[in-house]
Amino acid sequence: MRRKISRNRRVLLLSKHKVFVILSFFIAGFFAVFILVGIMTSLEPNYRVSSSTVKKWTTNVDEIHFLSLMLLENRLFKEAIPEDKAEFSPWKFIFEVGTNIRLHDVRSLVSRELPGFDLYDRQILIAGEGTDYTNLTVESTPPLDIVLEEREATVPEEKKEQEKPAEKEPKQQTTGEKEVVFIYNTHNRESFLPYLPKTDNPNDAFHPEVNITKVSDQLAKDLERNGIGSTVDHTDIGSILVDKGWNYSTHSYTASKEVVETALQSNKDLNFVFDIHRDSMRADVTTKEINGKEYAKIMFVIGGDNPNHEKNSALAAALHEKLEKKYPGLSRGGVEMYAGAGRNGVYNQDVSENALTIEMGGA
Repeated sequence: MRRKISRNRRVLLLSKHKVFVILSFFIAGFFAVFILVGIMTSLEPNYRVSSSTVKKWTTNVDEIHFLSLMLLENRLFKEAIPEDKAEFSPWKFIFEVGTNIRLHDVRSLVSRELPGFDLYDRQILIAGEGTDYTNLTVESTPPLDIVLEEREATVPEEKKEQEKPAEKEPKQQTTGEKEVVFIYNTHNRESFLPYLPKTDNPNDAFHPEVNITKVSDQLAKDLERNGIGSTVDHTDIGSILVDKGWNYSTHSYTASKEVVETALQSNKDLNFVFDIHRDSMRADVTTKEINGKEYAKIMFVIGGDNPNHEKNSALAAALHEKLEKKYPGLSRGGVEMYAGAGRNGVYNQDVSENALTIEMGGA
């Protein structure tokens, strides 16, 4: 006897009205996609969503969120999450992306409300002795006419080189005839108040001859003495700005980058690029007493928006560690990273993986 097989069949009944609604939504959505794409591609570049915009959004998000997302696919990433970090919170993630406010860093909120407070919205990669967010580097950017103003200055005494006995054997580590270090000064007229008798204002500490270039010259001599071939560029960036009608605070690095790129093209042996500055902070922040003598402290500044910033940071960290080992406290803050909207964020460090901005001493 044959068993009757019952089959459940679902019948979807669509009225003409439902079919019309579905087709209408489909057609409307189809054309909406084309209209949206057309609008986005016809917008001016300033209004388009660019990679820099996406980067700006993501920089305000705690890195623990990204690690947690990768953890969903690969459990090995669990080892990279610090024990003191909270687990991933989707609501916190949405809040940080939507508001650009980092809940773990109050500066992200205060810096937008208090004028001038964004100076503290930086990142200390390596903190040195007594360094915090209140005494980081301060770049003096007065009007160009202040920088070029004629001022009376006393010429500093030349450092007397100590004569050393002739070495019996040549140095084991030397670059020979090669010049591997290029030293330049974007703000080449930055001077020092002790040599400017008629002013005590750091914003007026500029001079065409008695300035930071003398520090660069001395650094090159010391490097040469240790077997490291070096060269110093003495281009007056201020004159370039005048000739081109450029602004001091906006275009100084643009002008100096042309100088650096020309040097790198003409000498392929150049491997290290150092831009030497003097800070605008006063002596209590920028000097260190060692064995009863005061020395200018050093700060390495990294442009966080340049593609080489990780390798630049590694070089700065290595130099900081060597300074700390031999002269504790001489490296003022070790390494500071400066990036974000409305800032330079590159400092010409994109020209080399071994490019650094170095602040030596203060006004």
